[in-house]
Amino acid sequence: MPMTPDYTHRLTPMIEKIAHHYGTPFHIYDEAGIRGTCRQLTSLFSELDGFCEYFAVKALPNPEILKIFKEEGFGFDCSSPAELHLARMAGGRGEDLMFTSNNTCKEEFEAAAADGGVILNLDDISLIDKVPEMPELICFRYNPGDRRTGNEIIGNPLEAKYGVSHDQLVDAYRTAMERGATRFGLHTMLASNELNYTYMVETAAMLLSRIKALRKELGITFEFVNIGGGLGIPYRPEEGPLNITAMAAEITALFQAFKKEEGYMPRLCMESGRFMAGPHGVLATSVINRKETYRHYVGVDACMSALMRPGMYGAYHHITIPGKEALPLDTVVDVVGSLCENNDKFAVQRPLPPLEEGDLLLIHDTGAHGHAMGFNYNGQMRPKELLLESKGTVRMIRREETFTDYTATLDFDDTGFDPKL
Repeated sequence: MPMTPDYTHRLTPMIEKIAHHYGTPFHIYDEAGIRGTCRQLTSLFSELDGFCEYFAVKALPNPEILKIFKEEGFGFDCSSPAELHLARMAGGRGEDLMFTSNNTCKEEFEAAAADGGVILNLDDISLIDKVPEMPELICFRYNPGDRRTGNEIIGNPLEAKYGVSHDQLVDAYRTAMERGATRFGLHTMLASNELNYTYMVETAAMLLSRIKALRKELGITFEFVNIGGGLGIPYRPEEGPLNITAMAAEITALFQAFKKEEGYMPRLCMESGRFMAGPHGVLATSVINRKETYRHYVGVDACMSALMRPGMYGAYHHITIPGKEALPLDTVVDVVGSLCENNDKFAVQRPLPPLEEGDLLLIHDTGAHGHAMGFNYNGQMRPKELLLESKGTVRMIRREETFTDYTATLDFDDTGFDPKL
């Protein structure tokens, strides 16, 4: 459900004071909620030795949040040198880091090898020869081809730019072995915001089947399989949550059966971002304008640069108004920002209580792919990020951007270049 009842109970009584102190807009995250989800996941997979969740840094790339995941025993899934650096700022080192890039360049491989290295997860068979020095432990991202994904964000695997194809997989491991790899993992990522847990069970079964075949073909065993991320959250109030308990039980049974048949059990890894952080963040924004034309528009002081999912995907984010929860939803409005783009909307034709200038709106489920996907079109600045700590205090973990930040890349030295010389 949008915004957990516990977070609602703790945040709502203090949100007006927080907004008055810090000013809107801001994202605010719930430390207690994040830790609770971490511990739930760890407990559910406790029968699998070495289970590890690699939090997807792209979902919420703030070192103060990443430190929470590190303290809970999690690693980090990174897709760029910047994400590697952020994960290392939070204490991640070596095999705490899973580096899965695509169209990877030399500088990115160098960043991966630096400061203790990473688990290198190669996206393409052609990258094997481009790795400057083959690490002992190597993993490949597997694209199985003709398999459903359930949504348009990942798309059809046959059309996706990601991964090593089914026919290339044996050659990929054989070539890596020839270059010196002696330890192995297998990864895939085929879902996004999936609420049907059986899809993730099918993915685990598929990877276990693949490593069984690869062992038979190449004589190698696998230290881990990584079923990727994509665990969904219910953005709409009427949606039911992912049955993570059933998912864990069925995947655990698959791994135990594999051990009985093969004589060993690989570690299970995952790389969820949205499931871990999404419900534990909200965007607080204030009503600054009301406009009546062909529709009823409510203008707020945040815009699409703070949360682009509704404008980009048509995604639904639930909205509540503290203090007006009991009022009838009798006003149908578009909730809009100030960008010079007509898709700068947080809600379209949404029934809400009557709204006045100064009202505070809470836009739910922004703990993943909210601030992280922000941008500066129209010179709009991304908002601050706050953390509601487990002890009940609030602190800023990222200030809002300023015009100085926006123009920082205009400050440089260049004497010019004449191509004719």
